[in-house]
Amino acid sequence: MTKFPVWKYLIIIVAIIVGLLYTLPNFYGEVPAVQISSSRSSVQIGDDLIKKTTDALLAQSVQPQGEVFDGKTLKFKFKTTDDQLKARDIIAQTLGDNFIVALNLISASPDWMSKMNANPMFLGLDLRGGVHFLLEVDMDAAIKKTLDKYVGEIRRDLRNNQIRYGSVAVDNGSSVLIQLRDEATAASVIDQLRKDLPKLQAVKDGDTNVRVVVSPDEVQKIKEAAVKQNILILHNRVNELGVAEPIIQQQGPERIVVELPGVQDTARAKDILGRTATLEVRMVDDDKPTLTQALNGNVPVGEELLDEPNSDGSMTKLLVKKDVELTGDNINDAQAGFDENGSPAVNISLDGTGSSIFKQVTGDNVGKRMAMVLVDHGKSQVVTAPVIRTQIGGGQVQISGAMSVQDANDVALLLRSGSLAAPMNIIEERTVGPSLGQENIDKGFHSVLWGFVAIAIFMCVYYMVFGAVSVVSLGVNLLLLIAVLSMLQATLTLPGIAAIALTLGMAIDSNVLINERIREELRNGQKPHAAIEAGYEHAWATILDSNVTTLIAGLALLAFGSGPVKGFAVVHCLGILTSMFSAVLVSRGITGLLYANKRIKKLPI
Repeated sequence: MTKFPVWKYLIIIVAIIVGLLYTLPNFYGEVPAVQISSSRSSVQIGDDLIKKTTDALLAQSVQPQGEVFDGKTLKFKFKTTDDQLKARDIIAQTLGDNFIVALNLISASPDWMSKMNANPMFLGLDLRGGVHFLLEVDMDAAIKKTLDKYVGEIRRDLRNNQIRYGSVAVDNGSSVLIQLRDEATAASVIDQLRKDLPKLQAVKDGDTNVRVVVSPDEVQKIKEAAVKQNILILHNRVNELGVAEPIIQQQGPERIVVELPGVQDTARAKDILGRTATLEVRMVDDDKPTLTQALNGNVPVGEELLDEPNSDGSMTKLLVKKDVELTGDNINDAQAGFDENGSPAVNISLDGTGSSIFKQVTGDNVGKRMAMVLVDHGKSQVVTAPVIRTQIGGGQVQISGAMSVQDANDVALLLRSGSLAAPMNIIEERTVGPSLGQENIDKGFHSVLWGFVAIAIFMCVYYMVFGAVSVVSLGVNLLLLIAVLSMLQATLTLPGIAAIALTLGMAIDSNVLINERIREELRNGQKPHAAIEAGYEHAWATILDSNVTTLIAGLALLAFGSGPVKGFAVVHCLGILTSMFSAVLVSRGITGLLYANKRIKKLPI
């Protein structure tokens, strides 16, 4: 038997040390914490805020056990849940509305581990408890909403081309019907629409009517955009819940899965997910005496005082009229950009109706301020309030002023994602309690533990010393698998635990192949050292073949599966790689330590 190279032993030692380092955080558990994140990207969390918050907590005799700041969110650790709840109220009162303050749980592992990015795996919904929603996007409503926008476009196009028409309206929720005075006009309208609005298909419907439908490719784009836009909005809303690892992903062409681990308040989760935030354009009353009276409590009838956030996080009171000039339903798109002076700006595209309304409003109020108000869950807040310099027509609106590039992106995102692209219906709702999650963890842990013990007893009895070597390599395999999952910050679920148990069985199968091959070589008359050498060498080809074919099946699950299937596939594929490393390299290394350069007459196998 040839001596195992030193460099291979170094690889094994380094792998085991790294494995231990990244596996340990999973055994420390979690402590209650309060999570702080900015509700506006222009308002950052820094050292001043950390000091301000810490001082406020200490002033109320609440002692944080440490803080974790990852550049975006700040988390304070606490010893008990009572301190956690008290701290949440103090922090929310201290920081105001520009920050989201939420309860959370974070790892209790030492800080030096966290600084090395040695963090525990995330636990999925079925292990930690929480809520699961399956939402279906109302595609008929999404298409109708798009057709409503095209009605305005068509009217504007007909007016611009001086074509007289009877009516333009959505018909049966799937097309737009244009009533014209004669057959010749209908023919000219078809030609004009094909030229100006190529996304639409216009055909004659009778002698004097034109029916306009959206092309199949455009319908597909509308559906895909509706799902993507709703997923984006759901991500923004779920952040308010302070959920550590939410799962928001598309399932099929029209459905969205939302899983919120750790959230037990189903009513609050449904409330936030189902919000229908809207944007309103209103005029600002800048009359100083009237504003002073309003600040003193005498708000004029038909007006209200609203907050306008500043870049430093403070608020300015604005007196805004209650009359809504325009709503967000008339906005087709909003993108951040730059104005003619190179300053950050937001470019808004309005539909036909919005364009004509906006032109009239801006023409009548040149020199006055116009407020963009976001209404969410009954609360109104001014996004921006620019001064109207000139009448704005054509449906293209630009908002600029004292804003940074980040502010422009922030406002554009708010305008785009203020409301859902299409309504959604909850077609499935499940709640997993924390006690059931803990029960699942215990059952999963016991299944892996007793499976490992049963395999260890069998191997030691059946293969003796070589069986013990196999058990040690199996333990290293389990250690490396947990470490890799922790390094990747994977989310462990029940299917993942099942994949770990399956990996144990597959990993020991490789050791069985090696041991049986060594036995066969001994039966063929080989010397012990030669039998070991030949056993590992000949078994390697078989181990490689069987694991590669299984890995291919796992990759197929990973590529085409979703949800629990994908979670199972991730652990399954990683388990195959670590089992090949441990079965061949670790097992071979231990055998080398035991028998290399030693005179042996009989192998205990």
